[in-house]
Order: sequence, then C-alpha cells, then structure tokens
Amino acid sequence: MHRPVPLKQADVAGPSPPKWLREGLDHVWLPYAQMKTALPPLPVVATRGSCIKLADGRELIDGIASWWTACHGYNHPHIRRAIESQLAQLPHVMFGGLAHEQALTLARRLTALLPDDLDRVFFSDSGSVAVEVALKMAVQYAVNRGQRGKTRFVSFRYGYHGDTTGAMAVSDLDEGMHASFKAALPDHFIADLPRNEESRSQLDALLERHGDEIAAIIVEPLVQGAGGMVFHQADVLRTLRTLADRYGALLIFDEIFTGFGRTGALFACEAAAVTPDIITLSKALTAGTLPLAATIARNKVFEAFWSDDAGKALMHGPTFMANALGCAAANASLDLFEHEPRLRQVDAISRQLATELEPCRELPGVRDVRVKGAIGVVELDRIADINTLRARFVDEGVFIRPFGNIVYLTPSFTISEGELAVLTHAIRKVLSGRRA
Repeated sequence: MHRPVPLKQADVAGPSPPKWLREGLDHVWLPYAQMKTALPPLPVVATRGSCIKLADGRELIDGIASWWTACHGYNHPHIRRAIESQLAQLPHVMFGGLAHEQALTLARRLTALLPDDLDRVFFSDSGSVAVEVALKMAVQYAVNRGQRGKTRFVSFRYGYHGDTTGAMAVSDLDEGMHASFKAALPDHFIADLPRNEESRSQLDALLERHGDEIAAIIVEPLVQGAGGMVFHQADVLRTLRTLADRYGALLIFDEIFTGFGRTGALFACEAAAVTPDIITLSKALTAGTLPLAATIARNKVFEAFWSDDAGKALMHGPTFMANALGCAAANASLDLFEHEPRLRQVDAISRQLATELEPCRELPGVRDVRVKGAIGVVELDRIADINTLRARFVDEGVFIRPFGNIVYLTPSFTISEGELAVLTHAIRKVLSGRRA
C-alpha cells in the first residue's frame, strides 16, 4: 500500500520529484517527523560551500549546516582529499586489539587542545553514544572506588543529551520530545541551572541531600541546544564545578553542539575557564562528513579503571569506534582550524547575526532575539504551523528548520557575508508575514 502524498507536499518536493524519491519514500522512517503529516524531504543531489542543490535545479543556502556539523562548509577539498587517501589505504579496522595512525593521532591532537589533563579519549560513532559512555564511566568510576550507591545524575531543565535510553534519561523529558518514555527510564534529578542565588541554593541543597546517590552532574555548557537554544553565562559552569567538587560528583560537559568553535571559542569549557571531568564531542568533529564521537576523561577518572582486576575495565566497544575514515576527516578538520581563520570568521558571523536579526525583536509574536558565536535565535510566542513556516523558507531560497517555538541559524563558519544576509533577510521577511 502506497503512502498518499498531499498535493501541497508534492509541490514542496519540486514540480517533478526524482524517481528515487517517489519510489523510496514509502520505505524510510524519517527523524523527528509525524510521517502522516510531515512534508516530504527535499531531494538533494549535491552540496558545496553553504549551498544545497536540489534535484529540480534549485539551490538553497543552508542556515543550519546539517544539524550544526558542516563547520567548514560542504565538500571542503582538504577534508575530501584526506578521506579519499585514507579510503585507498585503510577504510576501517576493528579497534579491539588493533590500532591505526589516524585514531591515535586524533586522540593526541584532541587532548592537546583541551584544558588540563583531559587526556584519555574513548571513540564512538554518535553523540548519543558518547553521552552513554560518559554516564557509564561516571557510574563505574564510583563503583571501582567502592561507592556502589552513586548511580544517579543531575541534569538541567531544557537540557537535551540524545535519543538513546541513557541520554534521554538525563534530558528534560517534560520540556523535550521524549515525555512518552518517562515511565520507562531511570529516575534522575532535573534541576534549574544555578543562574541566581535562589537556584544555586536549591541545587546545593539537592546535592547535599542526595550526594551519596549522585555519580555526576551533566550539562551543555553555555548553550542548551535542542532544548530551545537557551543561553547561560560562564559563572553557571564555575558554580557547577564548585558544587561537584564539594559533593564528590563528577562534572560532565556535553559539548556535542558547542564544541569546535560554535560559541566563539574552540570549546565552551575554554571560554568558561572550567575543566570538566569528562567531555563529549561529536557533530562538527568530522566537519559533517562521517559519523564519529569522542568521550574524553581526565586522568583521575581513567586511573579508577587502571587495575590488575579485569572487572574494573570499561566494557564498552562500538563496532565502528575509531573508524579510520572518520578519524582522517577529523584530523583534516583540525588542520583547517589550525591554518584557516575559523574563530575570526565565527566572530564576524556573530556580529552580523546580532545586527541583522535584531529588527525581528519588533515583530509581533517575537519573544526574544539572542546571539552567541555562530548561533542566532529568534524565539517566538508560538509556531502554529511549522510545516508552512519551513516551506516559506524554502520559497525564499534558504534551508532553515524551526523547531518548538524558535527559528534559528547555525551556519557554516565559511559562509559568505552575502549568503548570511540572505538567511537573515529571509527570517525577517517570513516572520513579518507569518500568521500566528
């Protein structure tokens, strides 16, 4: 039985959708979509720079860099050459009992960029899995030190850490997209970020009451991404570091979104001058080319697993961990951060976003406009018809994907000033004419 596609949805996919879209769409399950009512995906045939080329010849300027990953733009020749070279030599080899140069070089380079003694890298293949590994590390860290009751976590309202079971459990289920799973997940502590004296006192009291149960505090530093692009100041992270130390909990920074320049510094922990005990990285790690993630621990965490007792080892091992192609892409991406002016580009993007999105503040239904690094957010009172809003952006020649009640931009760092102006103009135009 074929899935019916309403006319307006077919129109969005183009006047003559390609055969592979027409015949294949009935056999895929799309992400974050009610398949009965969602617009069909736009058929992409090529990417370059900040542009997405569709099957019907249209080109869209990408405003979100493929979920914040394509930091150097699409098809960067240096990254492409690195992947092609690695493909010819060694595309993959299991990381159990074997090793290869790309992974060990990447681990060394990442730890050199991170603060203090974040020195041990565990590779995986997605951000959610990186978080799962971090949670397992934190619990087993306590177990290996004889503290078997520390099995719970503190996370924060509007936080989002992934779609796998453990990651969902430390996300804000009430404000996020996973409320249906609440009864099936472990019960952890969801607190308000310690932004003021009242919330700091509440978090302090929570940790004092339950410190013997809490393995770690987990937070997205500076920006809570998928929970609504909610910003906070560096002093929040300094408070968390103090409280974690006071009550014997590890501190985990989920930098899957914020890592690799997105907030203005290479890592948010660097901007805040706070070192977590564990950090998770993914998304822009390979500059949007291949799946790869890393969970990186401080020496004190690793040392709790260093033992003659085999039972104290970390028993986790994704099949494609440390994939050589992904590691080659990541090393090439780090080359570009070293030799091209990415953070200066982020600063220029930040200033342009602040200038060109600010007029949205005067539009009806706009609650807030905020910018941090290469992140620009227009928060609305509500979005009544998200499919129509997304389609209007396509009509303006841009790919922008609002969610919840926000319209946001997270462009590639290599986007031109003119391309970025097209994106911000589209937001101003579409929101000016939207129907609440």
